[in-house]
Amino acid sequence: MDVSVESKTDKLGRRTGPRRRYSLAEKLQIIEETRRPGASVADVARAHGINHNVVFGWRRLAQRGLLRSQRTEIVPLLPVRVESPTVLPTARASSSMTQPDASIEVEFPGGFRVRVRGHVDAIALERVFKALSHR
Repeated sequence: MDVSVESKTDKLGRRTGPRRRYSLAEKLQIIEETRRPGASVADVARAHGINHNVVFGWRRLAQRGLLRSQRTEIVPLLPVRVESPTVLPTARASSSMTQPDASIEVEFPGGFRVRVRGHVDAIALERVFKALSHR
């Protein structure tokens, strides 16, 4: 009697279909098997039908402390109390950057110096600074 088993591979022998997912417990158990005296990562991987590079990746993650359940880790929250509301500047408020008698002086590395006195349009000043910083 001839029994044919349908394999999930393409014409070139590459695996097709959904990937096998391993639970955290399975990964840790396989990693533990590779740590036994005389064990070979390649042999352990072959015994489980896994590519050895996958097992090496799991071992690296475990060494870095990254192979653990994310559900069991509880991060404590710190209490926060807001004393006063934060007020963000509006477009109109930011357009008058300086007081009439105030001044700003900025010197750029290329020898450019910008001195601003009195009322300044913040958007225009920002454009000037960007243009000079790209020189």
